[in-house]
Amino acid sequence: MQKIKSLMARQGLKSPQESIADLSPVENLRIPSKEELRELREQPIDPQAEQEMIDSIEELYYSNDSFDMVQHELEKLPPELNLQELEEYRDKLKKQQASVSKKVADLILEKQPAYVKELERVTALQANLQLAAVICTNARRQLSVSKEEFTEASLGLLANQRRRQLLTGLLKSLRTIKTLQRTDVRLSEMLEEEDYPGAIQLCLECQKAASTFKHYSCISELNSKLQDTLEQIEEQLDVALSKTCKNFDVSHYTKVQLAYTLLGKTQTAMDQLHMHFTQAIHNTVFQVVLGYVELCAGNADTKFQKMQYKDLCTHITMDSYIPCLTDLCKALWEVMVSYHRTMQWHEEHDKQDTSHTPGDAAAAESDESVVDRSYVKKKLEHGLTRIWQDVQLKVKAYISGTDMSNFKYDDFIVVLDVISRLMQVGEEFCSSKSEVLQESIKRQSVNYFKNYHRARLEELRMFLENETWELCPVKSNFNISQLHEFKFMGQCRSPSVSPSRQAVSSSSPAQDELSLFQQFLQEGNPFELPTEKEEETEDVLASNGYESDELEKNVYQDYDSDSDVPEELKQDYVDEQTGDAPLKSASRETIRSKKKSDYNLNKANAPILTNTTLNVIRLVGKYMQMMSILKPIAFDVIHCVSQLFDYYLYAVYTFFGRNDMYESSGLGLISSRLRTTLNRIQENLIDMEALGETSGVHGAAEDRKEKVPSPHLSQMVVLTNSGTLYGLAQRVVATESLVFLAEQFESLQFHLDTMMPAAKKPFLQQFYSQTVSTASELRKPIYWIVAAKAIDYEQMLLLMAGVKWDIREIMSQHNVYVDVLLKEFEQFNKRLEDVSRHVRIPLPVSNVLWEHCIRLANRTLVEGYANVKKCSNEGRALMQLDFQQFLMKLEKLTDLRPIPDKEFVETYIKAYYLTENDMEQFIKNHREYSMKQLANLVNVCLGSHINKKARQKLLAAIDDIDRPKR
Repeated sequence: MQKIKSLMARQGLKSPQESIADLSPVENLRIPSKEELRELREQPIDPQAEQEMIDSIEELYYSNDSFDMVQHELEKLPPELNLQELEEYRDKLKKQQASVSKKVADLILEKQPAYVKELERVTALQANLQLAAVICTNARRQLSVSKEEFTEASLGLLANQRRRQLLTGLLKSLRTIKTLQRTDVRLSEMLEEEDYPGAIQLCLECQKAASTFKHYSCISELNSKLQDTLEQIEEQLDVALSKTCKNFDVSHYTKVQLAYTLLGKTQTAMDQLHMHFTQAIHNTVFQVVLGYVELCAGNADTKFQKMQYKDLCTHITMDSYIPCLTDLCKALWEVMVSYHRTMQWHEEHDKQDTSHTPGDAAAAESDESVVDRSYVKKKLEHGLTRIWQDVQLKVKAYISGTDMSNFKYDDFIVVLDVISRLMQVGEEFCSSKSEVLQESIKRQSVNYFKNYHRARLEELRMFLENETWELCPVKSNFNISQLHEFKFMGQCRSPSVSPSRQAVSSSSPAQDELSLFQQFLQEGNPFELPTEKEEETEDVLASNGYESDELEKNVYQDYDSDSDVPEELKQDYVDEQTGDAPLKSASRETIRSKKKSDYNLNKANAPILTNTTLNVIRLVGKYMQMMSILKPIAFDVIHCVSQLFDYYLYAVYTFFGRNDMYESSGLGLISSRLRTTLNRIQENLIDMEALGETSGVHGAAEDRKEKVPSPHLSQMVVLTNSGTLYGLAQRVVATESLVFLAEQFESLQFHLDTMMPAAKKPFLQQFYSQTVSTASELRKPIYWIVAAKAIDYEQMLLLMAGVKWDIREIMSQHNVYVDVLLKEFEQFNKRLEDVSRHVRIPLPVSNVLWEHCIRLANRTLVEGYANVKKCSNEGRALMQLDFQQFLMKLEKLTDLRPIPDKEFVETYIKAYYLTENDMEQFIKNHREYSMKQLANLVNVCLGSHINKKARQKLLAAIDDIDRPKR
């Protein structure tokens, strides 16, 4: 088929007959004649057989035009020829040729109409082309004539006009280019004037104009120059942006933000701004600390500038620590207030933008502007925490760089004050609890306070050991709120406000409601300490122990005036367990109850306290001041405050109240609560090993560090002189100063409770219920020693032993021992008045003294009656007469009612009249009497009326009662 196609392709415009004639000699072996063709067509055709015949032709015949079929066939002949085979092969070739010829003829006949038609079209095309060539020749000839006659003259004018217009435009362009080249001078002037928006606007307009003339070669250089100028503007703009980190100026910042908006770099500007704030914090603190370090170092060769900030902080000296810290906080405040004003600026402009684009205009606002505004808002809000964290870390490094354990108290309070104010700034700045600062200052505070408290305890021991227990003369209206250490409590403020700012707050109450950023937004600095701080004076001491007559007359109203007392100190403490309010202070009761027993009331009723008491109160004020500034260590401070009271109480007890005769007295002088408290103090606070009072394994060194040796009474204090009632004046001053101290603690409980963490409040409640409230209980054991020695009870027993009780007639005259005893009481009363000339003896004290003396006298009477060997009914009547005489005279000496242990004596005397059965019941019900006293009742009163067996039974009952006591 390929052969046929190639044959047909070579035909060109020839007729089919010509095409057949042009076949190569090889191909044109034999062309069938028309008759043969007709014969072939007329022959019956088997298409399948014919196709098989064509398919049997070798492929080589179709390979290419240069194929030599004759040569091919000759080469195929075998060496030995066989005529029959050759003829058969020849017939096969003929058949094949005939099939091919017939196929070719069919194809030619089939395509002949199309061939003829196409040939006609080609002929027509040739004629058309000849006509077109004639037309073109004529047109060229006519155009040539027109050019000569018209175009050269007319179109020449048009060309000149066009050239003129082009040159005019070029002149305008050149003038614009000249103006563009001169704009760099104006840009420099605008940058010097800090008109960044105008400079950027001009530069952008120049760039836009330059892009219009970019086809000029000179413009490429101008474009490069404008781009450099724009970059220079951006650099200066970045510098201008950094200046807002310390000194925020609204107009300056407005220009900078407008410039960045023109550049389309609002978000980039915000990122840069935060980088500048971070850098400003670092540079500021470094320069402040470096300045102080170099100033203190003098001409030292140390290269401080190359040090890290953290290492630099360790070179701050103690003298420059507070000024440096103050300047550090001042500088950081400037940075934070600039950031605060930056946020305010953006908030105000967002509101303005929103209000200026109402309705459809707001909806049409570009998405890019909304995205920028949202990005700036989020970035600023996130930056608050980040900047405050940087500030905390810088201040923490400064705090941690110095050991403050050896600072003076006032200096340390100033440090706490500054840090407290800084934490308040942080809370207002980003609502942060300043955990980093709190942890660092807490660590320093605990370390400082531990050393400070240890030194104060040692100092308190020294005070106590040198205390002569003389009265410290204070005014009658003395109150702890008058002391400088408690001034911080008188201000109505939140606990976060530092003491140094209280004067400012109190002078303008309206400002208390304003935040620090509102107060100092435009000017001032919350860390500026007063330059001239006047020393506050305390008017609490009386001139010579006595007050003026005018004050003496008005002592009651002066004392009752609460106008200068803070509300916290006016509130009574109510026991949460019982709901009962405590009794008022003894001094107030004394003033309102003028009785005989309150000796020397003519003297102003000032509180009884010593210099040591005043020192302890001042210490408590200092501790509370520290606690109010730094609440995280509140529990540690309150624990130390309790130790101050514990040690004072223990010292008063060991000096004046410790006596081995308590147990034998049977009076229950020390309550179980007081005993528990004293044991706890001795175990937890007193270092007994330092005195060699304990043996065995020594406590750990760390435990002993927390303890203080027991104090020793000063040798100046004499407690054995009967003329001074065995140091009664000193005992009164010591005990009542402790009671006064307890009263002050009671008044401070509400304030302490508000500072105490909720989890630790049970400790405070336990301290008040088990320690502070026991102070007044020390009166009994301390004054009992005076009462026991002031009256000669042994002499009374001897006198009673000489009385004959088995008389047979009723006596109308009492015995001498009653008069002797009453004389002793009168002498005691006189000595009390002598003591009261030096020290006021409050009513509760005199009551306790009289109660002890009367109890001891009554018990001595019972003991004397129990020593009687024989007694008649008349003798019993004499006992009653003696006792009634004693009571009658005694009631004139004292206002104490009822007379203590009156029933104790009367019941014992009446027991002499009991029968055997009643006596047995009496023994069971009255265990307050000793075994000897009960046995005397059995032996003396019932001895003659009962038999031996009954007596033994009653004595056995007495023994059974006494056995558990032994």
